[in-house]
Amino acid sequence: MNKSTQSTSIKEGFRFEEVTVNQLLSSYEANEYTAEEVIQDYLNRIEQYEDTYNAFTYMNPHALEEAREIDRLRSEGEKLGPLAGVPVVIKEAVDVVGYPSTFGWAPLSPEAGGIELMPTKDAPIARRLKEAGAIILGKTNIPAFSCAYNANSSWDGPTYNAVDASLTPGGSSSGTATAVSGNFTVLGVAEETAGSIQVPAAAQAIVGIKTSFSLVPTTGVTPLAGSTRDVLGPHARTVEDAALMLDVIAGYSEEDPKTEASIGHIPEGGYTSFLNTTSLKGKRIGLYGPGWRTEELSRETQELYAKAIEALQKEGAEVIKDPFAGSGLAEYVASIPNFLGLGMESFFYDLENYLKNLNPADPTLSIKSVFAKAGDIPWTAQGPLALVADIINEETAAADPSVLPDLTEFYEVKNELLRMIHEVMEKHDLDGFAFPQMPEAIPELKEEFVKSTTISEINVSGLPLITVPAGYYQSGSPFALAFFGKMWSEGELIGMAYAYEQATKHRMTTKLKETL
Repeated sequence: MNKSTQSTSIKEGFRFEEVTVNQLLSSYEANEYTAEEVIQDYLNRIEQYEDTYNAFTYMNPHALEEAREIDRLRSEGEKLGPLAGVPVVIKEAVDVVGYPSTFGWAPLSPEAGGIELMPTKDAPIARRLKEAGAIILGKTNIPAFSCAYNANSSWDGPTYNAVDASLTPGGSSSGTATAVSGNFTVLGVAEETAGSIQVPAAAQAIVGIKTSFSLVPTTGVTPLAGSTRDVLGPHARTVEDAALMLDVIAGYSEEDPKTEASIGHIPEGGYTSFLNTTSLKGKRIGLYGPGWRTEELSRETQELYAKAIEALQKEGAEVIKDPFAGSGLAEYVASIPNFLGLGMESFFYDLENYLKNLNPADPTLSIKSVFAKAGDIPWTAQGPLALVADIINEETAAADPSVLPDLTEFYEVKNELLRMIHEVMEKHDLDGFAFPQMPEAIPELKEEFVKSTTISEINVSGLPLITVPAGYYQSGSPFALAFFGKMWSEGELIGMAYAYEQATKHRMTTKLKETL
């Protein structure tokens, strides 16, 4: 398997730049285009730019065949799914039948000379997208073990930011963000443990929804903190498209027991029912301040944030400055050792379960057997998990992976964060918060760390967050606004984000280059 795209001529030009899901579906209904034509156009565009931006690890060799089947069913009047014929990409970390699970790491990549781990079934999120009629174009690049703010450690090489290739693409969902921002696809599956939905979205001027923990099933996803923090969510160019995708992927799955918590929290009318341009009117929104984080925003970030606040107020929102002042939250977070990696204590337990699920018919699959065969381990001081080596290391690897480790500290911190946030929301009668997603412009690709205002407070607490384009720095680096609120409040956040997006229309089409 390789990254061949089955393309034909690319000289006609790409016809679907910035197209939305509903625009595409409407064109199908009006017989303006066939799914085969659309998918071919996307494959042509990918062929033109993939060598430059390296968004993909694998392409789907059956994409055109699947598109033709959608066209046949549509022509025969068959009832189709809500994403029938819509191109989607899936993060490398997510199991899809027919594609090896590489963890982004050379020793587990057959293409890089490593061993092959082949899933025998789709992850629930992949199956839901297929059942909705989406056409999976391919899988997208990640850093090794999804543990970096770029894809530089991937066996397939770095991914480049579609807005500006000199900037970091943002996080372990780098490939998905580049594919969406660069118009290689309409929708993308992203995954987050510590910012990897929100940061790449912010870095590449797209929309990302970091979902409530356990809203979307994560079974069949290579874990970092599967029992405590890992979530899946949409990357899209518009809030509406992200909401349409969330309607497909959210909800209980019997393959993922933790998603039972989501029952009763899915809006009856779906997430798209919150798409209203007046959704900010009368809302009370908390702003970023030293009560949340003592780190100051850069001068230019302050200016961009001030403009975003003005837009919120113009749409009828009432803003409350630094509602966390006096709450003790910033001091509490600063007192917690290893806060970045808190919850990753479950890594080996989650990894063992992931490997057993990869092929249930193979009882030999285990951490011990897989890494012995690979001839290397990633949790050394020099390995790809070095960023979280204070928690994932030789000592924790020696424990029995079939036993869930003690997560008392994680749950104590999580519950205290939730208590503080809910208390502040009740005290100030808040509907949510709107923070600058980053305190300064996104750094260059060579940098190993990306600053954020919401990592890991949002990840440990499990709260939902939606990132929306909110302007650009003078350098051209994107600026983003992050709306977040109580558990299961995705609908309300989508409404506020949509109203802001429609009032401001900040996203600009990325201008790609065939060579860097």
